[in-house]
Parts: sequence; C-alpha cells; structure tokens
Amino acid sequence: MTDLLPAFQRALAQLPLVAILRGLTPAEAPAIGQALVASDFGLLEVPLNSPEPLESIHLLRDQCPGALVGAGTVLTPQQVREVHAAGGQLIVSPCFDAAVVRETVALGMVALPGVLTPTEAFGALAAGAHALKLFPAEMASPAAVKALKAVLPRGTPLLPVGGITPEGMPAWHAAGADGFGIGSALYKSGKAAEAVETTAREFVAAWRRLAG
Repeated sequence: MTDLLPAFQRALAQLPLVAILRGLTPAEAPAIGQALVASDFGLLEVPLNSPEPLESIHLLRDQCPGALVGAGTVLTPQQVREVHAAGGQLIVSPCFDAAVVRETVALGMVALPGVLTPTEAFGALAAGAHALKLFPAEMASPAAVKALKAVLPRGTPLLPVGGITPEGMPAWHAAGADGFGIGSALYKSGKAAEAVETTAREFVAAWRRLAG
C-alpha cells in the first residue's frame, strides 16, 4: 500500500478538489500555497511544464505541511523519481502510462493518471492507480461519468479535469463525480494570492453545497 494513501483518502473526504497550478513560479509558490490552504484546499499540483516546478514543489511542501503536494503533466518514470526527490507526494498525468503508475506506487506516492475510456481506466487501476483523472473533461460529459461509475470498482475516485467551474460542478456531481481538478479557473500565472484565495473559496463553497 502506498504510504500516503490514507492521507490522500482523508484529503478527498475533506475537500476533493485538486488545485492545478500551471505556470506557478517559485517566487509565487509560498503565497499561493498559503492562500489555497487558508481556503481549505489540501491537494496541490504543480505541472512539470511550469517554470522550475521541482523548486515550487519543494517550497510548497515547506510552506504547506498539512497539504499533499505533487506534480502534474508527469510523463516518464524518470520524472516520477525527480518529483519524489523534490518531496512530491502526488503524481498526476494527462494520460495513462503503466510504467509511470508503477514507479509512483513503488516510491510510495499517490498515482492519479488521466483516462478517458473504460480501457484506460481499468488499465490504470490494474497498474496500481489510486484515483482516476477524467481528462480532458471537455471531451467527455456528465453522462460519461455516470457510465464509467457504473462499471468501475466501487469506491474508485473519479475526478473530471478540464474546464471545471463552480457553475458547472452540479451536473458532474449528480452524475457521480467524486471531486475535480481545477486549473485556469482557479489560478493563472501572475494571479495575485488574494485573488486566488477569493476564487478558491468560491469553489469550496460550491462543492460544499453539493456535498451537503
């Protein structure tokens, strides 16, 4: 079992929203991380196509000890090892690659690969994935979530990612989405920490209305 899995499960139970911080710089990381944590976000992702992403992950781990921090856009086992060395805890990918998932699990981190079809979803679970990222959600629909949830093992977390807004969340949730990854609607490069916190609180309020 992945060492971090219980912490990941607790984070999902508390607030299953992943902040996708594409474009984050190390200079911004501490303030943005603190703004998100103040809004109750506990899952932070820095895509590897951001400037100096490993440094930002290291800084977020230092500044946000109660959050789980990791990398997105992870495409190779070598990148998994680099994220692990930087202190990363989550490995998020836009696609499913069995070698990436296996390396993530072997290093005790949480694997959250991207899938779009049942074949990819079951392949990812067989490789050891702990949750599934439905990506890009713009190419799917709430009906796709409902269909996938009908056949996936009970309890498999499925998080749509791509184009998610507070206004769009109810339809996905009603279809069975267990949470969301939130990107540019939450954070864009250069967005002030105060503005990020305001937006984050809007997403948190929207989720909590849905979750009751």
